[in-house]
Amino acid sequence: MANFSAAFTASYDTRSGPKNVTFDLPSDAAVLNSSSCGKENASDPSLMIAFGRGHGLILNFTRNATRYSVQLMSFIYNLSDTQIFPNASSKAIKTVESATDIRADINKKYRCVSNNQIHMHNVTVTLHDATIQAYLANNSFSKEETHCEQDGPFPTTAPPPPPHPSPSPAPENPPVYKYNVSGSNGTCLLANMGLQLNVTYEKKDNTTMTRVFSINPNKTTAGGSCGPQLVTLELRSESVSLLAFHFGMNASTSRYFLQGIQLNMTLPDARDPTFKAANSSLKALQATIGNSYKCNAEERVQVTEAFSINIFKVWVQAFQVQGDKFGSVEECQLDENGMLIPIAVGGALAGLVLIVLIAYLVGRKRSHAGYQTI
Repeated sequence: MANFSAAFTASYDTRSGPKNVTFDLPSDAAVLNSSSCGKENASDPSLMIAFGRGHGLILNFTRNATRYSVQLMSFIYNLSDTQIFPNASSKAIKTVESATDIRADINKKYRCVSNNQIHMHNVTVTLHDATIQAYLANNSFSKEETHCEQDGPFPTTAPPPPPHPSPSPAPENPPVYKYNVSGSNGTCLLANMGLQLNVTYEKKDNTTMTRVFSINPNKTTAGGSCGPQLVTLELRSESVSLLAFHFGMNASTSRYFLQGIQLNMTLPDARDPTFKAANSSLKALQATIGNSYKCNAEERVQVTEAFSINIFKVWVQAFQVQGDKFGSVEECQLDENGMLIPIAVGGALAGLVLIVLIAYLVGRKRSHAGYQTI
C-alpha cells in the first residue's frame, strides 16, 4: 500500500540543445495489474504505477529479518509525448533507476512528510507526504511507523510541496586512485583519476536505459602493457570484464595522447547482456612526451554513441616516466579557462586601487596649495 504525491524533473535533448521539464504524478495514475505482492523465496513485491502517454513509476521492495525497503525505484518515460517533452530530438522510451533510502521496520509503515528526492541520472523524482508499507499483516496500514531521516525525530504537519523539485545533480564523483603500468624498462604509465561510465542500452522489454557506473578501485584489478608506440592500462572488476585505455604517441610532434578506449561489461537486464564498445581514433589527454597531463575539472570522453566516460581529477603521464614520478605539468584547457575569471577580477581590483591612489594623491596636492605670501 502507498499514499504519496510525486513530482518529476527530467532533462532531455532537443534540436536546440538540452531542456529541463517538470511535471507531477497525476491524480488519475493507475496501479498496473503487473504489480505483485511477491512470492515467498521466489520474488519480492513490486508496485507499478502508469500515467500519461506511456510513463511509469516502479517501486521494487525487498526485506530481511527486521526491515523492508524500496531496493530499486525505476522511472519509465516516453519522449514521444509532446505535451511533456516538446521538440524532443528522440522519440524513444527511456528508463532510469536508482536505489533509495526508503526503508522501515517490518510491520510498521514508512512515513515521510518532508520532500524525499531520488536522483536517477537525468531525472529527479520528489516524493511528498508519503506513507508506504510492504509485507502487510492485514489490508490496512500499521498504526506504528518508521519516520524518514528528512523529517527528523518529530515531524508535525506536512509543509506545502515545492512547485518544482530541484534539478537533478550530477552523480557522486567516483574515488580517485593511482594506477601504474610497468614493463621490462620500468614504469611506462602513471595515472591518478576517478572513472565513471555512462552506458546506454536496450532492456529486455525494448525500452532504452542509461546507467552510470562508478569504478570502485577497491574492487578493481589493474594491469597493462608497455610498448614503444603503445601503452595500455587494463582494468577489470566483477561486472566489467575489460576497461582498456590505449595511449599512443606522435613521434614527429613528440606528444602522447589517449588514443583508444575499449569496454566489455555485463548488463544482466539488457536484451544483449554482453555490452561492448570501442574507439581507437581518440585525441584526448594530450601532452608533450616527458611531461604529465593534469586536469582538475571533469572531462567527458565520448567513445561511442552508447558509451562515454567521465574522468575526474586526472593526472597522467605515458611513455617516458622518470623515477616513477610525474614530470612537468601541462594543464588542461578547462583548468586554464577557469583561471581567467579570478585573473580578470584581480586585474580589475588592481586597476581600481590604482585609480583611487592617484585620485588621493591629486587631491592631497591641491589641499596644500593654501594662500601665497604677498
